Amino acid sequence: MKFQVEQAVEILSKTPQVLKSLLDNLSDEWTMKNEISEDWSPFDVVGHLIHADETDWIPRAEIILKQGENPTFEPFDRFAQFERSKGKTLIELLETFAELRRKSLETLKSWDLTGEQLQLKGIHPELGAVNLEQLLATWVVHDLTHIRQISTALAKKYAENVGVWKEYLSILK
Repeated sequence: MKFQVEQAVEILSKTPQVLKSLLDNLSDEWTMKNEISEDWSPFDVVGHLIHADETDWIPRAEIILKQGENPTFEPFDRFAQFERSKGKTLIELLETFAELRRKSLETLKSWDLTGEQLQLKGIHPELGAVNLEQLLATWVVHDLTHIRQISTALAKKYAENVGVWKEYLSILK
């Protein structure tokens, strides 16, 4: 599938709705950290998505578009949500994420990016040269990865309860 900003926005705009629909009004047993697992909880993932919208996708795209003297991105703290989400509820995080994403997509759409702009490059501190198209495509796949991660975390809550059907449930493997 050829990358197109409009199609990327189709997925990116749905992520807050998907998460709200999936997680809103679930008990903490479903959404919070399980003491016996190192996996991120759904709460942790939503916090991570907030941090990414605040500090990663649009800020890095702006660095690329400016084509300034130093096109190197600031390192991204993939674990910042653990501190930043303390004291907040999942509902607060879901609302914050929806608002941040709305603003991010307004900014993205306002740029009316050309094919030439999508090929402009920035420097990832670990991966090296990347172009804007790759950054935006990664944003989409990042969202989908974390939707899968949340679904897996929820499914694992009943992993020991499904009995012999575990054999047929790929999400539990």
